[in-house]
This record gives sequence, C-alpha cells and structure tokens, in this order.
Amino acid sequence: MTQSTETETIWVTQEAFERLQEELEHLKTDVRADITAKISAARDEGDLSENGGYHAAREEQGKNEARIRQLEDRLRRAEVGDKPADDGLVEAGMKVTIRFAGDTDTETFLLGSRELLSMDSAVDLDVYSPTSPLGAAILDKKVGDEATYEAPTGSTITVQIVDAVPF
Repeated sequence: MTQSTETETIWVTQEAFERLQEELEHLKTDVRADITAKISAARDEGDLSENGGYHAAREEQGKNEARIRQLEDRLRRAEVGDKPADDGLVEAGMKVTIRFAGDTDTETFLLGSRELLSMDSAVDLDVYSPTSPLGAAILDKKVGDEATYEAPTGSTITVQIVDAVPF
C-alpha cells in the first residue's frame, strides 16, 4: 500500500468517519503493542538473520504503519456530512444508476469514496469520486437528466441518470 499524495477532499458520513477513527486508534494501540511484543520475543531467540518470526513481525509492522499513514491521510482530508436527501438529486453519498447514450444496459455505482462502504459490507459497487470526469458531470443533476463528460481518451461521453438514491 502506498501513501496517498492526493489533496482531494473525501466525503464521508459521520458513521464512516467514526469507523475510520476507531480503526486508526486500534492500529496505533492494540496492533502496535502486539507487533512490538512479537518483535521483542523474536529478538530474544537470538540470531535474527534466520528468524522467520522476526521477519514476519517486521513485515506486519510495515503494513500496519502504512495503513496508519493511509487512515491519517484520509481522516485529514475527510469532509463529514449527512446522508443526502432521497430527492433524486445526484450528490456524494448516492448510489447512482446511469445509462450510456445508445446503450440499453445500465451501470450502478457509489458516488463518493470507498470509506462509505462498510468494512464488512457485502456490497460490491464501483466507487466514483465526485471530482472524477463522470462524477463532476452528473453532480447536481436529477433523475432523467443527461450529462456529458470527456473520457481520459478524449472522447465525449453522454449518460442519462436513471436512478439516484442515498447509499
């Protein structure tokens, strides 16, 4: 996992913000203490060059510290808001269904950030940022409206908003 260098604001509900804070606190206290104990116990065994337990604990420590940095970054960039109203207006925190012009199939995704999905959620949705080309194009549109945006390839894409409900 790499640390994010983005400066983009992440929209989250109060519930998601608190869940991230709890995870961060758990990683900084309980998990760090557990890993420190594992490293200490492995050091007491002697030669570290061939000590698998020591190397595994150090790798676990690296992953834990990377996740801590990631959570701190996300919490620093978080903008806490209420769940959006169920009024068909596309906003962050909405599950949006669109149809691409000339196509009969629809695509449903979450407009917001991955943090809105619960850690134990069985929901398998793609997530689009409100600042992505598609997200920015449909933001503040209503069900039935069309929006056009430029794809990374440079082509112009038109979509129709089929549904927008709070996630």
